[in-house]
Amino acid sequence: MKLNYKPFKGICTDLSFEGKGVVKTLYGVCFVDGLFPGEEAEIEIEYKRAGSFFGKVRRLIAKSPDRIQPLCGVCTACGGCQFQQLSYPAQLKYKQNKVFNALKRHLDKEMDVLPCIGMDDPYHYRNKIQVPIGRDPHGHIVSGFYRSGTHKIIPIDTCYIEDKRASSIIRVIKDLMKEFKYSPYDEDTRHGLIRHVLVRTSYHYDEIMVTIVTNQDEFKGKNNFVKELIKRCPKIKCVVQNINTRDTNVILGEKERVLYGSGEIKDSILGVDFLISSKSFFQVNPIQVEKLYQTAIDFANLTKDDIVFDAYCGIGTIGLIASKKVKEVVGVEIVKEAIFDAKKNAKLNQIENTTFICNDASDAIERFAQSKKVFDCVFVDPPRKGLDEKFVNSLLETKPKKIIYVSCEPETLARDLVLLSKSYEIKKVQPVDMFPMTHHVETIVGLFLKDIKR
Repeated sequence: MKLNYKPFKGICTDLSFEGKGVVKTLYGVCFVDGLFPGEEAEIEIEYKRAGSFFGKVRRLIAKSPDRIQPLCGVCTACGGCQFQQLSYPAQLKYKQNKVFNALKRHLDKEMDVLPCIGMDDPYHYRNKIQVPIGRDPHGHIVSGFYRSGTHKIIPIDTCYIEDKRASSIIRVIKDLMKEFKYSPYDEDTRHGLIRHVLVRTSYHYDEIMVTIVTNQDEFKGKNNFVKELIKRCPKIKCVVQNINTRDTNVILGEKERVLYGSGEIKDSILGVDFLISSKSFFQVNPIQVEKLYQTAIDFANLTKDDIVFDAYCGIGTIGLIASKKVKEVVGVEIVKEAIFDAKKNAKLNQIENTTFICNDASDAIERFAQSKKVFDCVFVDPPRKGLDEKFVNSLLETKPKKIIYVSCEPETLARDLVLLSKSYEIKKVQPVDMFPMTHHVETIVGLFLKDIKR
């Protein structure tokens, strides 16, 4: 329903948690995409949600000195980036402040937050892309990203935050779809063959994986299609077909088959190799992940006698990297496929002092607490929802000497630090920019058990 509010002039006073410009109006607070602090604009209100207004810039009146010319011509329409028009130093400052403000709100005191660790070149960093395939109004096959808040595809041939190799492969696949007369999936009619294409690239090795998500199990000519794809893109090491016949927004289905190659590619972090399958979780920024994990391990100040618990271990990344410096690592992850990959990665690197267990992290640490197993250091890298109460209580009960918290969500991080700070001193807070051009930020926090004798 269209709101009957007249366009108005307003000045941006701040950036929100989601990177939107904050403008105070007679109606209330309005959040505006692509408007930065100090800028004045004519704004049109588009919708209202939970008592707040959301608008768009109709005309920019006064510009911020931090505004730059974006490389991407559709950044204002595509939902993938928020900060293509904001200078990179200003992006890093925003992310530092975002962490600072979240901690201040929850802990009710000001914490020292180190400057956000950025990139030398904040473009073309993503090693994983997943794009929907559809048609434009003229019937041409297109790929791109959904317009923010919609399922309308914004056609994009070159994305400036993706690995350049991925964009060229997507273009070849669209050409082959025309030649083989493969139709893109239509969400309204539920007809069409190809729904999405996923491309994963290795940074340290010359290897690429392509996953084609189809709306049906079998399709005519697929072997010749794959043969021609490999011929035109010889760096592709494996091609996977994922079958998703459901009427759903979820990209991947449960069933898949390898059409070419081993079904895996290999990449490396800080000298440790990892095999990555189509569904493996692997950090999307291969340059920054080394800074992230190196900082986490430096914060831990590990010794050869330490026993480490790696919660939410995924395919074993932090645990396997830390294993070189410690006596033992126990990793826990609830996704069984990830644990299978973690064990395989340990074997690949000939690492023998690790144990990986498929279990809920909270249940596992509770059982370890009951068995009196003592951990010197605990690494936690939870999903956005943060740690659950049972896990936090088990940490407070077992009292490992060090907790290194890696977070992708400052608000849940701050909430958890309130509870952990009962027994732990927050020593260092380090934001890392894993996702340039977006409002997201990773944060590493070093917590050390308080000296009860003091």
